[in-house]
Amino acid sequence: MAGALENVLEKKTGVTGSGWFGEHGRHRLTITVDGTEGAADGTYTLECAPNGGSHASPGAACARLDQLAADGLNPFKPVPRGTMCTQQYGGPQTARVRGQWQGRHIDAVFSRADGCEISRWNSLVPVLPAADGA
Repeated sequence: MAGALENVLEKKTGVTGSGWFGEHGRHRLTITVDGTEGAADGTYTLECAPNGGSHASPGAACARLDQLAADGLNPFKPVPRGTMCTQQYGGPQTARVRGQWQGRHIDAVFSRADGCEISRWNSLVPVLPAADGA
């Protein structure tokens, strides 16, 4: 029964895998950061429950992801088309986050190209590095 329901949910939502019935506290992410001109550039892994991977601060990063989930927020959702954003440039930093979050497959791209993207990036610090690249 769960398999059939999963197939229906996948078709309607685009969420793949066993996320609907899996362990929601577990996160497995690959994070690639570029443009910080510092030590934060590179590709890292982050695993939560238990916390680990090559991320510099897995405990703090996992706590942030858990808080966002508890608040019912999806930080990996792109800025909706047509959203009015301030035209301020936050820097050349880019990031791509792929993997499993809250039992769902995610593949999200981040930048600091305008006010909306800066806010989106900042909502994920310390999963993503602070703007200064520290």
